[in-house]
Amino acid sequence: MSEPLRIALAGLGTVGGGVIRLIETNADLIARRAERRIEIVAVAARDRSKDRGVDLSRYAWEDDMTAMAARPDVDVVVELVGGSDGPALTLARNTLAAGKDLVTANKAMIAHHGLELAALAEKADAALKFEAAVAGGIPVIKSLKEGMAANEIKRVYGILNGTCNYILSTMEDTGRDFADVLAEAQAKGYAEADPTFDIDGIDAAHKLAILSSVAFGTRMDFKSVTTRGIRRLLAADIAQADVLGYYIRLIGMADTEVDASGQRRLVQRVQPHLVHRDHPLAHVDGATNAVVAEGNFVGRLLFQGAGAGDGPTASAVVADLIDIARGDIGTPFSIPVGELGEAPPAETGDRIGSAYIRFNVADRPGALAEITAAMRDAGVSIESLIQKGTPGLAAGDADTVLVHMVTHDGPESAIGRAMALLCDSPCLTEPPVVLPILDE
Repeated sequence: MSEPLRIALAGLGTVGGGVIRLIETNADLIARRAERRIEIVAVAARDRSKDRGVDLSRYAWEDDMTAMAARPDVDVVVELVGGSDGPALTLARNTLAAGKDLVTANKAMIAHHGLELAALAEKADAALKFEAAVAGGIPVIKSLKEGMAANEIKRVYGILNGTCNYILSTMEDTGRDFADVLAEAQAKGYAEADPTFDIDGIDAAHKLAILSSVAFGTRMDFKSVTTRGIRRLLAADIAQADVLGYYIRLIGMADTEVDASGQRRLVQRVQPHLVHRDHPLAHVDGATNAVVAEGNFVGRLLFQGAGAGDGPTASAVVADLIDIARGDIGTPFSIPVGELGEAPPAETGDRIGSAYIRFNVADRPGALAEITAAMRDAGVSIESLIQKGTPGLAAGDADTVLVHMVTHDGPESAIGRAMALLCDSPCLTEPPVVLPILDE
């Protein structure tokens, strides 16, 4: 058996502790599969005195984690600190510049700086691996890069944030409203004290940008991901979706299209969708993640499992370490950075689809007629329209009624025009909520 693969571990939170426990518990199995042992030689975290439930006495402690890359007894640095910039990025740059391999679960850093880090890795002939950055324990990056390597990938989409999925599926099961379920999720540890990154879709957008680059061989473009979260959803939306035969899920979706000039363009969006109850994503509940990838020869593949947590995420980290131990460096995004394609954001107005729209309407004569007139003038064909009272609204909204609308298939630009016509309407008490309906 070869010399051990020696690693330094930065970040000893939930995932870092999980990595230590996994390497210690399955040491012999990992060694057989990797054909060498994986040994932790150094660790770093903000608080040295904190009890993390694992024995750290056998490992060297680094007060300055960014210095780990300079240790002569380290082959691989594992970065589990998080954050798109700051010490995590400095450590990543130092590691690759020193010619050492880097494994990270840091989705924000990869979404913002992945191309720079990949170029450093390629220059140093070092590995940059980030399976754990997307969908926790689900091996979706490896599947896109290896299992689907012979396919042209047409579309990749899925449920990429467990916090949002927990909130939405709990709202379905209990009929409770968003704020109440969010508070419960925070109390149970499913949501952060500041849940903005999760509920506003930013976390899912980081993951989608990474998936897009790997799937389509394009340069990462996080700033072009259109992002809308779930904080404006009401229990009434969940209930009405159920009546119509749908569930509501926060979906990250990316695909490409070719414009009239022959230029390939990229569509990247994170937003709540109505998902028909027959679709496989409709029954992904709780904190589970799921990713669908569609290849031109393999067809539709569904990857589903735990999207976070110490065990699943640690599993993905150690799987990357096993690849490195075997000598599998690969290219971070399947294609060398210099060969990744340019794909400007697509103009989505001509895309065809149907949508669910919820209006909060002042309860007065003529309001419904104004809405339907705006739809007519914008060229939106209405499939169904339902007006209800106030269930699901906050106290004090007794003079507001909810109008739920489903449109026929049509160009997205038509709905945009209708919303523009209504933007200053006194009949609406707040902007409408527009949810695309996921096609089959």
